[in-house]
Amino acid sequence: MKRISILGSTGSIGLSTLSVAESFPERFQVIALAAGKNLETAFEQARRWKPRVISIAAEAHAETLSDRLKQAGLSEIEVVYGTAGTIRVATHPEADFVVSAIVGVGGLEATYAAVKAGKTLGIANKECLVAAGELITAEARKHGKPLLPIDSEHNAVHQCLRGGRMNEVERVWLTASGGPFLDTPSSQFHLITVAQALNHPTWKMGKRITIDSATLMNKGFEVIEACRLFELPPASISVLVHPQSTIHSMVEFVDGSILAQFSLTDMRLPILYALTYPERIQSDMRFHVNDLRHLDFRPPDMDKFPCLRLAYEAAEAGGAKTVALNAADEVAVAAFLEGSIHFDEIPGIIEDAVRASNTGALQSIAEVLEADAEARRYTRKRISKTLESRTTSV
Repeated sequence: MKRISILGSTGSIGLSTLSVAESFPERFQVIALAAGKNLETAFEQARRWKPRVISIAAEAHAETLSDRLKQAGLSEIEVVYGTAGTIRVATHPEADFVVSAIVGVGGLEATYAAVKAGKTLGIANKECLVAAGELITAEARKHGKPLLPIDSEHNAVHQCLRGGRMNEVERVWLTASGGPFLDTPSSQFHLITVAQALNHPTWKMGKRITIDSATLMNKGFEVIEACRLFELPPASISVLVHPQSTIHSMVEFVDGSILAQFSLTDMRLPILYALTYPERIQSDMRFHVNDLRHLDFRPPDMDKFPCLRLAYEAAEAGGAKTVALNAADEVAVAAFLEGSIHFDEIPGIIEDAVRASNTGALQSIAEVLEADAEARRYTRKRISKTLESRTTSV
């Protein structure tokens, strides 16, 4: 019986993890949940899974949740809140495995605390690895614990790497759908609306990650994530546009052999893989090979999608550059979603923020959070200047 804590239990990865746990009740026990702001879903999850502890974002919501659980006869469930509560969930002494699925750097402190506490980590929060991957992976190595990727691309790489040793790896290939503007001329990017950018051709995702997919920044984050997870330089990670999204990733070995992983596009599959590693267990998630008829591949256009180039440059520089990349992207995407800036202005704003950030390695999570806050302040000022300039020119 594997005992699991879930950071981000009310999000899509959290819900999929609970679905896996429900399918294999003899294998998994839910020990602790960090539920964020969704009070109603948190209550239903607490009632269904009866965890030892559940964390919610706000103190006021924690009091409400605690009262409702007592009324439901579940007073034994401890209710905590905020960052301290999330860390409590991440480090619960009974938990063997922690799923890190809180979006953004909000889950960074708890994720790092889980690794520091010697937990095996299934990581779906790419921002943690982009901002503080060097610290997290170093701590995992110190404790001799694996970091098991849940993102479909990195999970695919992890599976392919079981076919050879790391010193036999020539290159990792990450596939990208190309987003909704793969064939749109860059001259039209200034006219792209929020609705168009949110209309992804393959995946249904949250707003920020959907925009990041449209700019290819999401794939840039995955390049940085792959560098951290697999201890490879950026030059050994390549991106290949594959609109069908059938092949999730490939690993090329020094003898010229290439192993590719493809499967049903269902996040429960990489979650199950991570939870049961190094085993593989029977499931009903089957890919119909007879449907595998047509696969397209092409190199990404980094002139048309400069966010991918910026990610490679930040990965090469390391330190605060990757922190600034993530922070500036989050602020710029939010500004685009609220209509403050144009789609084609996102890359330039991010590039300026990354250039303004400090060089050198970051020695602690506190330094990472400080660099993150500074990059966000810079980006907001940069956006304000863009808006002022636009108003003046009118």
